[in-house]
Amino acid sequence: MLLTLAIFGFGTVKGQLTTGSKVPDFELKDQDGKNFKLSDALAKGPVVVYFYPKDDTPGCTKEACSFRDSFEQFKDEGVQVVGISADDVASHKKFAEKYKLPFTLLSDTNNKVRKLFGVPKSMMLPGRVTYVLNKNGVVVHQFNSLTQATQHVEEAMAAIKKL
Repeated sequence: MLLTLAIFGFGTVKGQLTTGSKVPDFELKDQDGKNFKLSDALAKGPVVVYFYPKDDTPGCTKEACSFRDSFEQFKDEGVQVVGISADDVASHKKFAEKYKLPFTLLSDTNNKVRKLFGVPKSMMLPGRVTYVLNKNGVVVHQFNSLTQATQHVEEAMAAIKKL
């Protein structure tokens, strides 16, 4: 059972931020090379932070486009959407432009923030985990699935509706 959970990325892993965890502040470069600081984003309202394995791969593109297609709903709820992977700024810029992604992509090339959140690996790949943070920076929902890329958006929106 534990092997199945580890392979498919379900459940949580020791050290991973879970519901009720306060997220430490962090700062990374976005796709435009500008500094993004979590505390500045939270000052404006809730934030959805989703970690994904790699720009322009099938599952990650599907997930990003799903967030893009629901972006107005998140915006209407006063929620910012932020994607994070280890790809560099130039890769994020190209990915965002190619798929017309209207939200922030952050470059975590040394996996510092991925480790801060305790995002587990799935099948030897960087994990795909979405966190919904309230305006106080507390995790109110977390969804972990490498294979259900578009369900991350559904899970995040359902959690936002409960805030």
